[in-house]
Amino acid sequence: MLIGAAATQALIDGEDGRYMRALKSVLGLPLTHETRLISGRSRTIGGIITDFLTALRERSEAATGQRYRKALSGRPVHFHTADKNKDRQAEDDLRACYLGAGFDEVSFLAEPEAAALACHGLGGRTEVGLIVDIGGGTSDFSVFRSRGVKPAILGSHGIRLGGTDFDHAISIAHAMPPLGIGGQLRSAMGAALLPVPRRPYVDLATWSQIPFLYTAETRRMVAQMIRFAVEPEKVSRYGTVIEHELGHELAFAVERTKISVNASGRADAIGMGFIEAGLSQTVSPENLAATLASNRILLREAAMKTLQIADIDPNEVERVILVGGSSLMTFVSDEMSELCSSAEILRSEAFTAVIDGLAMATSR
Repeated sequence: MLIGAAATQALIDGEDGRYMRALKSVLGLPLTHETRLISGRSRTIGGIITDFLTALRERSEAATGQRYRKALSGRPVHFHTADKNKDRQAEDDLRACYLGAGFDEVSFLAEPEAAALACHGLGGRTEVGLIVDIGGGTSDFSVFRSRGVKPAILGSHGIRLGGTDFDHAISIAHAMPPLGIGGQLRSAMGAALLPVPRRPYVDLATWSQIPFLYTAETRRMVAQMIRFAVEPEKVSRYGTVIEHELGHELAFAVERTKISVNASGRADAIGMGFIEAGLSQTVSPENLAATLASNRILLREAAMKTLQIADIDPNEVERVILVGGSSLMTFVSDEMSELCSSAEILRSEAFTAVIDGLAMATSR
């Protein structure tokens, strides 16, 4: 098992294997426990998460000469926003993974509350702050008031929306049309035209589902789609992705374009030459904003609800601290600036605040 940068490099180098990302998003769902054939073995995603945590513990023990039997784990405020049973099950699933990895005890701390512990009191004064923590699969918010060495958490809230959802929306809107989404199929029983099924494209645009598309069943389905497609050349590109297992290359291409357009404020193209020579789709800042407009609304609503839970007026917020790579999307800071018009927007702790806060919490 390769982890992190080593796994990504192996994928880029074309090594045989199953690349998996955003596994936390399936916690609390039946998919966590479903057995699938992965790299020649019957395995579950829960088992893979356990293997990852085992490697983390063993590497830590080897590096420090210590034995680790207790863990403090970050978690989103809600794994599943609208379903308390799934939310509870997700934490139970994650706890079982830690215990299976050799830990005797695990406790949890909401990630935006950990970030507040690391970031409160910046500037050495009492203040009201809002943590906006947007990761790969969830967006979490905490309102805090700095008081001495420890912040008082006034309210927390979270929704099941994150960077992989942004990627998904961009992929569906811009990368999938040249592969056949939105097209039509001729009926096998007459002259009627039917829409090309969306499900295969939705799965291809979903990080956690990509590894499970490379099956004989999918290949048979694609062959049927090509046979009846009004635009078979487009659906054939989808077939190329499945045949050569290019789903993650496509997902990385979408992610790179998202980052590029957001950072530069200029149009860039999703390069898909690995599917077909010269194939690309241009995404402009205006296209990107339009594609993510509904996500922007959801983030604003979630931030407002957090302030309501905390009984804090938006104008009382003095600092908004952006945490998590996806919080650096321009529309996030724009939306938070509009909501908390008197607040200073801070980005400097985006990639370290949660981990720093968890480390600080373990020492108390």
